[in-house]
Amino acid sequence: MENRTDKNSYTILFAIGMVVVVGGILAFLASSLRPAIAQNEKIEKQQNILYALGINNNEGSSAVFVDAAVTPNKFESTVTEQLVLTFKNGEIMKTQARQEYVDETGQEPYLIDVKKQQSLQKTTGERKLPLFIGKNPNGKTLYVAPIRGKGLWDAIWGYVALDEEMVVQGVYFDHKGETPGLGANIKQTYFMDDFKGEHLLNDTGVFKGITVAKGNADPKNEDKTDYEVDAIAGATITGDGVTAMIKKDLALYVPYFKTLKK
Repeated sequence: MENRTDKNSYTILFAIGMVVVVGGILAFLASSLRPAIAQNEKIEKQQNILYALGINNNEGSSAVFVDAAVTPNKFESTVTEQLVLTFKNGEIMKTQARQEYVDETGQEPYLIDVKKQQSLQKTTGERKLPLFIGKNPNGKTLYVAPIRGKGLWDAIWGYVALDEEMVVQGVYFDHKGETPGLGANIKQTYFMDDFKGEHLLNDTGVFKGITVAKGNADPKNEDKTDYEVDAIAGATITGDGVTAMIKKDLALYVPYFKTLKK
């Protein structure tokens, strides 16, 4: 009797069946895990903002967030305001408080997708800019802005905490796929701490940004008004990406900070 399992048609049907079964299992897992994944993403963004405000559990050179279990309560008690600024034609056209924005969109400002907003700016000229106001451990009021750019291999992003004069008080950087030991070191404390105290504006209020400079003449980072920090050895392109996202994204917030001085 012929063994039907030797036929090509059997092999093809078996492969199709396995694809359907495995695909169904993966779809079920993805669907069932989606709420947990979304919650973890929310907590991670809260941790990033808290880190920029100086609230973390750092030990040594690695950045350590506050525990996930306490993050939501810590975020609510620390971040006193969440704003959404509508930027267009070089101006802030509208400022919405947290509740106003939640009512309109169903999500809080800290969940705004910066990548999508960058794309909208290219096509429409308009962009939503999230801004988070909170206090650091010393009780100083700071303003945290999210930024996003391109590294050597993929996306890089960060959160920058500023005082009213647009002087950096803390940062948190991260990446999707930079080279370990090189570009990936943008999330090491020794690099991020260099940004503390750096000025974004010159004496006349013109935005200068911060350049991650190879061959910086201030390797100890003592001059906070040179608009530079020392680059990571072997990570020139990633450093250029950090420079670009700081200059491109933070410049958009200048009109808002000018209103704080009126």
